[in-house]
Amino acid sequence: MTCASNQRSKLPRRCRSIVSIVILVTTTSLVVPVVVTTPLAAAPSDAHLSTASSAVAVGVARCTFVDHTRPVLNYSTTPNTVLSTSRRLVTEVRYRAHDIVGGPRESVNANPVQRSGGYPMIVFAHGYDVTPDTYAALLDAWVRAGFVVVAPYFPDEQASAIAAQRGANTEGDLANEPADLSFVTKEILDASAAATSNCPIVKGLVRASEIALAGHSDGADAVAMLAYGHGTDPQGVKFTSLHSRIDYRAVVIMSGKEATAQPYAAETGRPSLLVIQSLADTCNPFVNSVKLYDRVHQSNKWFLELRIAHHLPPFNGTDRSDFRVVTTTSIGFLQVSLHVTTSPRSLVALGNQNPLLARMYASSRGPSLSNAPTLVESCGPN
Repeated sequence: MTCASNQRSKLPRRCRSIVSIVILVTTTSLVVPVVVTTPLAAAPSDAHLSTASSAVAVGVARCTFVDHTRPVLNYSTTPNTVLSTSRRLVTEVRYRAHDIVGGPRESVNANPVQRSGGYPMIVFAHGYDVTPDTYAALLDAWVRAGFVVVAPYFPDEQASAIAAQRGANTEGDLANEPADLSFVTKEILDASAAATSNCPIVKGLVRASEIALAGHSDGADAVAMLAYGHGTDPQGVKFTSLHSRIDYRAVVIMSGKEATAQPYAAETGRPSLLVIQSLADTCNPFVNSVKLYDRVHQSNKWFLELRIAHHLPPFNGTDRSDFRVVTTTSIGFLQVSLHVTTSPRSLVALGNQNPLLARMYASSRGPSLSNAPTLVESCGPN
């Protein structure tokens, strides 16, 4: 299967990869000499290696937020000229839950494990023709490492919407998604600060001063626009204004690129940046992520180069070896950037533990394109 290009948005279409969800728990102890703990439970390492995971379950809840502040182009229509007067964003919230002996590792609407001051939060953006659940293994690993993970379903890019739209090219909706991420972040922060009827489960759950953005594929593109774009969205709103009142401290871009029509630059706050990209990814060629990394001129940035992985498997858990590299490195980066731990091992050393699978670069010493393979761009099953 070959992906068609999106002429309207000038963004490459990211077609669905073969999805096989494998619920895994990953190691967090590689970041510091000992496993990071919270007042209530240890952040567990891999379930096959440690019994610490038996103390932590993942709660999964859904909240619905409706943004009435902007008219949004409806990309499910052809041509996409119909304006929607509101934007309905079903949002999945993953959090630490009280474990029930013999119970499931994920529990719908389970009671959260509260912590004084709340947990650091990761706002996650999914890719094209999938959902947040596609990445359940990765998102659950982040939760078990001590984070709350919030992930909206993008209206015109989630799998069910694309199936229902019968061939309409909906990927242009990507341009609306930076505002979605900003809106959902603010709604969750409000719900955490004071109980709300549409998302009561997050009351007191989030620490507003420790927020990260993360995304994969099209979701990574949306994250990059929100964090580093200096242009405007389809409503004429500057990307810089979308996050002006949100203290994003870290950004994780997995298989992402710049939108060609947007200027990019590091922001004043300079949130820490981790880019993860594989040399063998045919859906998002290696050069795309390198260009984005090079455009952000700051010292607190890292690039994890996967050697042989494909587009989706390192992030949904089907490629177990590369998934382990991604989880351990991203957890280490997030823990350091959001001050979960103050005694990190070098992130470069962490990413370089298995040189056959991955190599880590830091600061201006990013990867070179001289040895990058020339691949035929295709987003078929990979």
